[in-house]
Amino acid sequence: MKYRFSKSLEGFSSSAVREILKLTQGSSIISFAGGLPAEEFFPLDAVSDAFKRVIEGGKSALQYGLTEGYKPLRESLCKRMAAKNMHVTPDEMLLTTGSQQAIDLLTRVYIDEGDIILVERPTYLAAIQVFQAKGAKIYSVDSDNDGMILEDLAAKIAEHNPKLVYVIPTFSNPAGRAWSLERRQGLLDICRGADVLILEDDPYGEIQFDETQNYPTIFSLGGKAEGGNVVYTSTFSKTVAPAFRSGWVIGDENIIRQIARFKQSADLHSSTIDQQTLYHLLEHFDLDAHISLIREQYYDRMKFMSGLLAELNLPGLKWEEPKGGMFIWVELPANMRAEELLKIAVKEGVAFVPGATFFAENPQHNTLRLNYTHTDRETTILGMQKLAKAMESFLQNA
Repeated sequence: MKYRFSKSLEGFSSSAVREILKLTQGSSIISFAGGLPAEEFFPLDAVSDAFKRVIEGGKSALQYGLTEGYKPLRESLCKRMAAKNMHVTPDEMLLTTGSQQAIDLLTRVYIDEGDIILVERPTYLAAIQVFQAKGAKIYSVDSDNDGMILEDLAAKIAEHNPKLVYVIPTFSNPAGRAWSLERRQGLLDICRGADVLILEDDPYGEIQFDETQNYPTIFSLGGKAEGGNVVYTSTFSKTVAPAFRSGWVIGDENIIRQIARFKQSADLHSSTIDQQTLYHLLEHFDLDAHISLIREQYYDRMKFMSGLLAELNLPGLKWEEPKGGMFIWVELPANMRAEELLKIAVKEGVAFVPGATFFAENPQHNTLRLNYTHTDRETTILGMQKLAKAMESFLQNA
């Protein structure tokens, strides 16, 4: 049969991270590629206890649920959001299959083919894929360690009249940046003045290494006021476990209502048994203490990997230690292409993600992303030794 696929597949590329994860799954290759939490810190006993409470609650736990999600969990999440100065009601929240679905659903609701979306440079590659599938035109805003450069943001808004700005302001993927307060407020003010919606993606915000620092969400700075020009999404994947595939999205009730309509056609509702388990986890488990534990562990792993990078002693190698999150963004010497380095690295037995996949346009090929959260010290040492051999081989053959 001759298959007639939709136009949405034109120019749509596979996720580099997914392809690399398939390559490393079940193999001896050490992977610094995926954004994987450390399995040894999953709260297995607490999850088991929460799941037991759900099952003991009766057969109704296995029934269909609301598209908007299990209401007691939404109410619990509203309390957690209020602690971050994000005051919403359950009607202004919808539970999703990971925050990835929130990005997808908002794009379906809000973006038409040919609409303009502005993103950071670099940005989350799976968001780029979603926007491309919808036929949006994506332009990058010049960015540095403090976030989007406001002058360039204002210029590109004036030039392109975008419908949406997508950002990860707190420990971004892939660059690990933490935006300054000035940049956060500036983005909010500029977009509000231009009537542009902001999608704030915050999967890593709670993995903050220095708890004395304040990184307010853009939503909390006033994104709900005056009609609400910020939609905020987050997930349990990085703080509890990815397998729950449970996230949430908050925003103006009118937007959440439209997202719910599209979700009905996508999957009716996300897993209610997972949502009920997470509700009992929040009620009977100290999630904040657990988050403090993984913050400490991930900080140690980040510092350890950063030290090993320094030991490579490669002229032109640059990186910044992130203040939270799961990734170190590395700039290679100008004559090295990360895509070519990856081929050699895989033969040596180690993998990473080439940085070019994280650019909406004009990719920077001498960049790569390393995950430090998933591997223990012994494995990290071995992986970095293999990466060093790959770099040495690349330079010898260049």
